[in-house]
Amino acid sequence: MRARYGVPLTLTAVGAAGLAYAAGFEVRSFRLRRVTVPVLPRGMRPLRVLQVSDIHMVSGQRKKQRWLQSLAGLRPDFVINTGDNLSDTEGVPETLDALGPLMEFPGAYVFGSNDYYGPKLRNPARYLIERAQGRHGLNGNAPAVGVVHNPWEELRDAFDAAGWVGLSNSRGRLKLDGIEIALTGLDDPHIKRDRYAEVAGGPESGADLSLAVVHAPYLRSLDAFTADGYPLILAGHTHGGQLCIPFYGALVTNCDIDTDRVKGLSTHTAAGHTSYLHVSAGCGTNRYTPVRFACPPEATLLTLTARD
Repeated sequence: MRARYGVPLTLTAVGAAGLAYAAGFEVRSFRLRRVTVPVLPRGMRPLRVLQVSDIHMVSGQRKKQRWLQSLAGLRPDFVINTGDNLSDTEGVPETLDALGPLMEFPGAYVFGSNDYYGPKLRNPARYLIERAQGRHGLNGNAPAVGVVHNPWEELRDAFDAAGWVGLSNSRGRLKLDGIEIALTGLDDPHIKRDRYAEVAGGPESGADLSLAVVHAPYLRSLDAFTADGYPLILAGHTHGGQLCIPFYGALVTNCDIDTDRVKGLSTHTAAGHTSYLHVSAGCGTNRYTPVRFACPPEATLLTLTARD
């Protein structure tokens, strides 16, 4: 009896314990990633940038709301929101309540697919299948039909009213005590809303620093930004792989970037240029897959320093 059933029962118990940990603890174990990126002109003071991403707010997520509110205590110079704020058509008020203290700081934002459309229930194994087939989002898949439309306009209006700069296929600037930051952003490549031709041309003259912002780090966007000479690109979307294997890492990225760069700071090279790339693992999940394993939810405080 033991020889026949012992191993399956043990594996079942381990799997159940792992699921309980992923859904009951780690998904609410919020962390702050800190990185330093040498991209500023020599002699310029350091700048502290808070990046928040992939909040995927669902009504009732009080701990996530309180944690996001607490990030204002970091006193960043400015905030970058890299999209996918919603996972609930009723989640806009709570999202704005959570981000309210951060909206007191200068900031900028792009939207992701989940800001525009509600999530759909899907088998997580499909991400592995689509990766093997080279299919990601609408980049290879059939267009979504029958999707729920989120009230993203309410988010946009509130962000704009707070003075945050919308960067969906557009440019903007932030002024910080005599320092000018030029920002160039794209709408979400995951659903083919990116229009790089509308913002092409590279960093702006007269700015102390130029940054590139996009929700999903698809290679075509990273290549374009890097070839144009942007020193730093900020992105989200990947959830860091969300369900990772300890000591190995992510299995999927939900886009065409490699798993080695699924989260954190790395570099990207194109057309003889190299840019720093920071991909946030985000602090939420799709409401239908509320689990994380070996990949805690996060926000990032980037300290930008002078180049060597």
